Amino acid sequence: MTPPTPSPAAPLEVTDETVAKSTTSSGPKGSESRSPGRLAWKRFKRDKTGVISAYVVIFFFVIAIAAPLIAKLYGKNPYTTYASQDPSLLDAFAYPAGPNGGMSSQFWFGIEPQLGRDVFTFLLYGIRTSLGIAVAATTLTVVIGVVVGITAGYLGGKTDYLVGRVIDILLSFPSTLFFIAFMPVVYGIFVAPDDNIPTWLRATALIVVLTTFGWATIARLLRGQVLALREREFVEAAKITGASPMRIVFKELLPNLWTPIIIQSTLLLPTLVTTEAGLSFLGVGMIDPTPDWGVMIARGAQFYSEDITFMLFPGIAMVIFVVAFNLLGDSVRDALDPKSKR
Repeated sequence: MTPPTPSPAAPLEVTDETVAKSTTSSGPKGSESRSPGRLAWKRFKRDKTGVISAYVVIFFFVIAIAAPLIAKLYGKNPYTTYASQDPSLLDAFAYPAGPNGGMSSQFWFGIEPQLGRDVFTFLLYGIRTSLGIAVAATTLTVVIGVVVGITAGYLGGKTDYLVGRVIDILLSFPSTLFFIAFMPVVYGIFVAPDDNIPTWLRATALIVVLTTFGWATIARLLRGQVLALREREFVEAAKITGASPMRIVFKELLPNLWTPIIIQSTLLLPTLVTTEAGLSFLGVGMIDPTPDWGVMIARGAQFYSEDITFMLFPGIAMVIFVVAFNLLGDSVRDALDPKSKR
C-alpha cells in the first residue's frame, strides 16, 4: 500500500510590514542596547556614588548659573557693606554682634567681620567666579591638549620630537611657584604699575596661565595613544583607500580617544578649581572685593580665631565640590573603562 504523499507546505508570505517589524524588534534595538555608550551609561547608573556625586556637581553649577537670580530673590548682594547701614550688626571689635557670625533670618550665613557684607551672596558669587574660570581653563586646556597630542602622534618624526621636548619643558616647571612669579608680569604687560588691574584682566590672565601649563599632560597622554593607534589595521586600511589625514583623524582616531579625553576632563576641572582658589588666596589671582572662593578663605583666615563662620562656609563648600567631582571622575572612568575599575 502506497503511503499518502504529504501536501506541500504553503509558502510563507513575506511582506514589507513583516520585514519592518523584524528589523525594528531585533536589529537596531539589539545593536543599540549593546553600544559602548549605552553600556557605559548602564554601568554608571549602577554606581550609587557616581550618581550622588553627579547630583552634587549639578547642584553647584545650577547655583553658579542662577546666582544673580537667587541673590535678587534673597534681597542682598555681595558688595554692599550692610554694617555701614546698620552699625548694630557689628560689636565694638567689628565682629558680628549676633551669635554664629551674625546668622539670622535676615542674613542666612551671617555677615563678614569688619565690612559687614552678606556671606550667603558672597559665597554664591564666589562659586560662580571660581567655577567660571575653572570651566573656561579646562575647556581651553582640553582643546589644545587634544589638538597638539593628536597632531604630534599622527605626524611623528620631527614634529613629534619638537612637541615632546616642549611638553617635557612645561612639565618640568614648578607650576605653583611660576604662577606666583609670572602673574605680576602678565598684569604689567597690559596695566601700568600705578593703575588698578581690572577684574576681567585678572580672570583672563588666570585662564591663560592655567591653560598654558595645563595642556601638556593631556597632550602627552593622547600622543601615546595615537602612536599606538596609527599602526592598527583599520588606520592602514583607511590610508590604502585614499582617506585624507583629516578624515583619518576624525573618523578613525578620535572616536577611539573619547574615553581618555572625558576622563582627563573630569579629573582636571577640580584640580583647576583648587589651583585658582589657591592663587586668589595668595593674592595673585582674584582679589577683594571680587567674590571668589580663594578670596573668601583668605579673608576668613584673618578672623578664624575669633569668628570661624566666615571661613567655614567657603571651606566646606569647596571640599564638598572637589570631593564630589573627583568621585564623579572616578565613576566615569570605571563606566567607560571597566578594566580600570577600583
